[in-house]
Amino acid sequence: MLLLGLQLLAVLAVNGWGEESFSQLLASTLANQSPMAFVGLLLMLLGSRLEDPQAGRTPLRWFVGILSGLLALALLITIPVSINGDRTLTDQANQALLAQKGQLEMARAQLQNPQVIEQVIAQGEQTGQIPATATNEQKQQAAKTFMDRQLKQADSQLQQAERRRDLASNQRRIGGTGTAIVLLVAFALLALVAVL
Repeated sequence: MLLLGLQLLAVLAVNGWGEESFSQLLASTLANQSPMAFVGLLLMLLGSRLEDPQAGRTPLRWFVGILSGLLALALLITIPVSINGDRTLTDQANQALLAQKGQLEMARAQLQNPQVIEQVIAQGEQTGQIPATATNEQKQQAAKTFMDRQLKQADSQLQQAERRRDLASNQRRIGGTGTAIVLLVAFALLALVAVL
């Protein structure tokens, strides 16, 4: 419990309530540090029940029940924040990918432009990749092959970026929101057990 309190205190000291990144940091800190708090509260409750099984609602049980309820409420509040943050980050990643796709399509369109092909031929001749003695058709074929290779590499990088986006989105969804939901249920059950 003390570690969770210290972590939350460190985050709250920043005092950036109006910023989306602050909300995300607070939600992730709460979701990541709450399992230790849950174990601590559970051990406190078990110790209290083992010490005196016949005792009614002791102050320690009330403390565990109230604190568990407050943490369940805090986690309930973090679920929409986590979902909204996930949506925002996914939208940003989608916009970046759309920009990359647009650039790739523009590059594909340049493959049909004779001026661009001539520029690639000139650069290839300067660097020695295209022999100056080659026929015009061979030069154009070498330039198109070079451009095709560059486009395939850019397409591969775009596909890798899409996979990373999907992986990060799933990790946030399962690791962040899923964890918050499980902990919400766990703290709610612990609060009920503590006061019953």
